[in-house]
Amino acid sequence: MTSTDLAAIGRTALAKASWRLLPLLGVGYGVAYMDRVNISFASLRMNADLHFSATVYGLGGGLFFLAYALLEIPSNLILAKVGARRWIARIMISWGVLAAGMMFVRTPTQFYIMRFLLGAAEAGFFPGAVFYLMGWFPAAYRGRAISGFYIAYPLSNVFMGVVAGGLLGLHGRLGLAGWQWLFLMEGLPAVALSVVFLILLPDEPATAPWLTEGERAWIADGLAADRAALAHEPDPGLKATLLSPLVIGMGLVNMLALGAYYAFNLSAPAVLGQYTGLDVTRVGLLVATAGLLGGGAMIIVSRRSDRVGERHLHVAVPLLIVVVAFALMALVHTPVVTMIAYLVAQTAYSAAAAVIWLIPSDRLSGRSAAGGVAAIGTIGMIGSFLAPFGWGVLKDRTGGYEAGLMVLPALFFVAAAIVLWLRATGRREAAHALQALPVDL
Repeated sequence: MTSTDLAAIGRTALAKASWRLLPLLGVGYGVAYMDRVNISFASLRMNADLHFSATVYGLGGGLFFLAYALLEIPSNLILAKVGARRWIARIMISWGVLAAGMMFVRTPTQFYIMRFLLGAAEAGFFPGAVFYLMGWFPAAYRGRAISGFYIAYPLSNVFMGVVAGGLLGLHGRLGLAGWQWLFLMEGLPAVALSVVFLILLPDEPATAPWLTEGERAWIADGLAADRAALAHEPDPGLKATLLSPLVIGMGLVNMLALGAYYAFNLSAPAVLGQYTGLDVTRVGLLVATAGLLGGGAMIIVSRRSDRVGERHLHVAVPLLIVVVAFALMALVHTPVVTMIAYLVAQTAYSAAAAVIWLIPSDRLSGRSAAGGVAAIGTIGMIGSFLAPFGWGVLKDRTGGYEAGLMVLPALFFVAAAIVLWLRATGRREAAHALQALPVDL
């Protein structure tokens, strides 16, 4: 078989996998992301109705991520053992029921319990999807693949921003508050999607009925070539992987950046409404606009990262842009500056998020990859618990959002610095490995 024939088979295999898998995973992740952050819009009415302070709200918002952190690694290891199809379907139906059940919350304790259970139910979906795609797309194509499903996260903001005002406007229908309608209508789609995943998602290329034998072989050969390229870095085992500078460093990056992101975004509608004077419908449209810009940035940056074969700068530079944007938002509270800074921050963060997971996925292989990817997510989720809680405490103690906004640039700056340090460390290790190679005379 000629190289032209192999290239044609590869293009067909990648096209089939992309169209069959990425939209399905993308819709699933979009619904998951919406269900974890829709409290940001619900809180505009729920906190007043239920007399929740900012500290109560911040703690409840963060407890989701604490549960996610505790169960993320076990969930990913179970996925690797029982298969993605059944495990992801289980994740979706349990979180969908709990997301809709948020409508019954009445007390802080109930709020804490439901948010914790929701995080436990969803734990493992995102790192599981990343690990799953690592078994379908060779490294040279992985950036486009992961961004192809991860783009659902900013696009879910588009949907949430557009419909939030309308759902809150259902206040009083059938005796339900607007925030109760929001939880109900945004939780049920996950239940329906669980059935779709169970039917349509194959566990691996070898069991995909829509691939030919040649296409399965091309994918297998591409993944084998990736493993061979990492032959000088044999699978160190789960313990060594979890303690490696790569996993710890990227975990800290995830903790700082993701924590800061959720601290702000769980209160974004309230902050934007206060500093711009926009009503909830217009705030929703602003959030939707940021989602569209973020989706475009994800596609552009991830594809460029694949094309030039560089990951670290494609994460660090956008994070530094986020630093500047949030610094402006913290210091200048005029409507125009707030809106522009918000759009720039969200767009740049989406660009970084499109590539951040490619740094470990390019380096991890073997059975330890599932645990390594999940560990990075777990450390990130710890930050996503602490940061929203701290944000709420600062809001209650200072009476405003200014103190919290001042902290965000520092968190993003440290995250960018760690990424640059990992880049420098990796380049030094590569240089030492090259010097250690035998020289043919």
